[in-house]
Amino acid sequence: MKDNDILVIDLFSGPGGLGEGFASYIDDNKNYPFKIGMSVEKDLHAHMTLTTRAFYRLAKQKGCLDGYYQYLNGKISRNDLFKSHEEIYRSVFKETLEGPCELGKDNDHIHARVKELTENHNGPKILIGGPPCQAYSLAGRSRNAGNKNYVPKEDHRHFLYKEYLQILSIAKPDVFVMENVRGILTAKVENQLIFPQILKDLQNPSEITESEACPSYQIYSLVEKTEEGDKSTADKLNYLIKSEEFGIPQARHRVILLGVREDIQQIPDILDKNIYPKVSVKEAIGDLPKLRSGLSKKVDSYDAWQEVVSKNAETLSKLHNIGVDVNKTHLQPYKDLNRKETVHKNKSSNQLPKHLKQWILDPELNLVLNHETRGHMESDLLRYSFCALYGEQRRFSPKAENFPTKLAPQHQNWNSGSYNDRFRVQLANKEATTITSHISKDGHYFIHYDPKQCRSLTVREAARLQTFPDNYIFEGNRTNQYTQVGNAVPPFLARQISEIVFSLLKKHYGNL
Repeated sequence: MKDNDILVIDLFSGPGGLGEGFASYIDDNKNYPFKIGMSVEKDLHAHMTLTTRAFYRLAKQKGCLDGYYQYLNGKISRNDLFKSHEEIYRSVFKETLEGPCELGKDNDHIHARVKELTENHNGPKILIGGPPCQAYSLAGRSRNAGNKNYVPKEDHRHFLYKEYLQILSIAKPDVFVMENVRGILTAKVENQLIFPQILKDLQNPSEITESEACPSYQIYSLVEKTEEGDKSTADKLNYLIKSEEFGIPQARHRVILLGVREDIQQIPDILDKNIYPKVSVKEAIGDLPKLRSGLSKKVDSYDAWQEVVSKNAETLSKLHNIGVDVNKTHLQPYKDLNRKETVHKNKSSNQLPKHLKQWILDPELNLVLNHETRGHMESDLLRYSFCALYGEQRRFSPKAENFPTKLAPQHQNWNSGSYNDRFRVQLANKEATTITSHISKDGHYFIHYDPKQCRSLTVREAARLQTFPDNYIFEGNRTNQYTQVGNAVPPFLARQISEIVFSLLKKHYGNL
């Protein structure tokens, strides 16, 4: 690593969405200034994904991607890929700490590697990542509220940001980027909001870590400009980024903090809402191969599925005053659909806007990766048919009160308001709702807009809505893959943040 390279330390990496955005930034000289020195991730399957992607990046730099594409095509195994390029593999395996690591448990190993990297690098350094969000998320807090034994101050997840502070104290980066769910703004411990304390601790890490040599940081918003000379506004700024305003086909609202070391007298730019158009679900995923859902708890075949969907069309056509016009041809399933497709026949007909076409599509890749459906119960497929048809005709997803009585699930709280969105179709002509890790449990919140496919989204479709490039492969089984995608930062949003960070550092150093 050269001294004018920007060393990146990535914590709580997940499958690498935030790191991908930074590592993919290209400066005016066609160089990649951000170099990921280490990625820390505790989950085995996310770690595998990180390692495979790190291999791709280094192989691309060395001009030897043939093996990677052979792996994607199933011609060689992942182990064979790594064995055939041992030097690259040794580098990327070291980058991902030689295995899954957890902050708070594997600190000796993690901290030693941070010291080694930072002490041997004289150039700029940045820290990126966001502590796990389950303790802060609204859904997580709702679950915790139902647990009479739950004590917030005993939930270590509330305080994982202090592990972030420890790395700040060791690395002393020029800049840090910290991401979390919007629920962090309202989360409380012992009836006190935790976010103001997090802001205070990030501004002065030494007060928590007791490290005398640790500098202070100014916290900036990426959506609200800080005025020159005003350093007293950290607790008043808006830190909430609405991804759909920045060319992401998803209404993902996340808190992202930009910390700048006190000696860097530069005020960062903010994200520009006027560069990229809004992107709909259909524009993002409409070119991907059509699929059918699987059938759970019965024989699974196209004929059996076709019979179920046709029967559902018959059922819906006999219901009255359900808010939609049910012509059975609207729901007549496509012929000969499979549950999995790997050939990308309609790639050239994609409707991706220019910025995502360049970012997502790979001219060398004619495959579709991670594009396989899950199985669903027959009763849920009937609800999926209704939701997709409702969304197509009414342009919004039906709530519980919009469901015909015959379609209501056997759940005592169905009409309580708590399950108002239990089934949600992703509308073709709007951005998607937030892709969350819940997609790994069932597809009810993520119903495909096309009634004739009658299914939930695949991993690849969720990855498209998150703006992962098509050549980004997710390791592990399908459930593992869904979890990784749902927990990630949209890489194309991270790419926009990387441009702001690079501009800031270039103004400060002048020779990047």
